[in-house]
Formats: sequence, structure tokens, C-alpha cells
Amino acid sequence: MVLSKEISDSIRNCILSIFYRRVDVLDFFQRTGCTRDDLREVINFESLGLTKNAIIERVFQRLQNRADGGIVPIRNITRELTEWTTFDLYYFGPNGMLDLSKAKSAIRHLKEIQIKHDGRLHEETKERKRKQEELKAKHTLADIQKKFILLHKGLDEHGREINLQKRGYLFEALLRDLFQFEELNLTEQFQLNTLGEQIDGSLKYDGEHYIIEAKWQDELVASNALYQFAYKVEGKMYGRGFFISLNGFSSDSVHALKHGKSLKSILIDGADLALVMEGIWSFSEMLDRKVKAAQTLGQIYIDPSSMKEKVRV
Repeated sequence: MVLSKEISDSIRNCILSIFYRRVDVLDFFQRTGCTRDDLREVINFESLGLTKNAIIERVFQRLQNRADGGIVPIRNITRELTEWTTFDLYYFGPNGMLDLSKAKSAIRHLKEIQIKHDGRLHEETKERKRKQEELKAKHTLADIQKKFILLHKGLDEHGREINLQKRGYLFEALLRDLFQFEELNLTEQFQLNTLGEQIDGSLKYDGEHYIIEAKWQDELVASNALYQFAYKVEGKMYGRGFFISLNGFSSDSVHALKHGKSLKSILIDGADLALVMEGIWSFSEMLDRKVKAAQTLGQIYIDPSSMKEKVRV
């Protein structure tokens, strides 16, 4: 939640309306998840001569300067205030120092702002889903399969001849269409290199992030390309990767990768994609089988239908 001025002002008004003593304000921040670091500028409020307003201002500033924007304590603070029902008669009685109607009005106002904010987020979420459904509707599996076949012939979707770089761009678009169709989450959009052969991106799959590299070249992928990819994967926290090569991988390159690095890279070729295009496996099902083979059999290049290794090493 971004702490907008409207929300921060409303939270401040609630706190000032509910708490009379500065120590109670500090107590409230501690109860709602503010850390010692969040509160370090206000712990000694008495010696610093801080007012309640100054305490609130400093805590808000510390929260918003956190790497996570202080989202958890801010949510806790907002929830506590909108559900507040405790009004001590000592402070809120006829001769008290705080105004009960003012406090309830401040809480009601914060509730209204929060409802409006949540409604906006809900509408934004609905709009995102609507756009995703529109994108999915535009790309049927039959359409994607047709483009895949034409690319193999060196043609675009209109049947026109294309050069290598154009083929790379169209392959990038085809993979994006396929992932959108299957509702797979590209966490980093594909980037095409200047030669038009290699595509880099990342995918969140089954709760894990995978680096993706895709090549469409006429020869088998050799050891140096796979090693470079393996080093790229190794350099990431809990790194994992999918390497797609339309024309497959040489036996030497698979052997070198299996015996030279830890098994964090899974290999996919054109035959695997053909199974997906023909509807025999979904892309997700194909990945499931390949990940299972890597984790249980130590095989990184298998036929998803037979679960057998493609290259004998």
C-alpha cells in the first residue's frame, strides 16, 4: 500500500484523536509491528521534546524510507484504527481531554478512504484480468501452431519470406503468445540480441523463477553456449534455467553440462515445442515432466512423452 497524503493525514488525525499521551502513541506503533529501527528517532521523545504530531511524522518518514515501504506496519496501523472501539472515560468523559465525536469521525473518515482505496485496487485488478483474457482470446493454440509451422519454413504469418533477424523477432512474439495463452508469468520480458538469434527473459513457474534463453539457429547448440548459460544461472540466487534450442543440442554439450555443473538448467528443443503446439502436452505439463526428470533422475534433456533421455552420454 502506498501511503498517500490523504491516507497519512487521516491516520495522523485518528491517532491524535484517540491518544492523549505521547507514550501511548509510541506504544501503539510498537504493537502494530514497527521495529526498533523504525522508532529509533522517537524513543527518547521526552528528552527531545517531541510532540505527538512530531512522533507520528518521524515514524511515517522512517516507514516510507524502508525498502519495503513499511507496508506491513502501515496495514496493521490502518486496520487497528479502523476497528478501534476502546474509548477510556478518563480521556473521553464529560471532563476528559479528548473529544469522542471527533475521534469517531476521524475513524469513520479513515474507513471511507480505505474502502475507496481498496475499491480502486479491486477495479485495477479486474482491469488487468480483463486485458489478460483479451490477450488470451487473441491467441488460440491453432493460431500459435500455424505461426510455428510457418517459421520453420522461413515465412511470416502472411507467408512472406523472412531473414534471420526477423525470424528471431517472430520467435520471440510466438513464445510470448504461448506463455500468455497458458497464463504463465513472464517476470522479465524477452530481449532479443542484435543478431536476432538469441532471446533472454525470465519466467515464474511453480513458485520458482527461471531464466530463459532461446536460440533459433540452424546448427546444434554447442558446449560453449550451454556453459555460458549455466554460468548465468549459477550467478543467481537459487538460480534455475530453461534453455530452448529449436534444433536441439549436441551430445558433447549435454555431457559437458551434466558433468561440469550442478543440474540447474533444463533443455527444451523444437520437438518438445511441437508436442505443445499439437496439444499433446501443455507447455506447463511439458515443463513439469522435464523438472521431475531433472530432480528425480538427474536428466536435463528428456522426451516428455517417454521420460527417456534424448542424448545417450
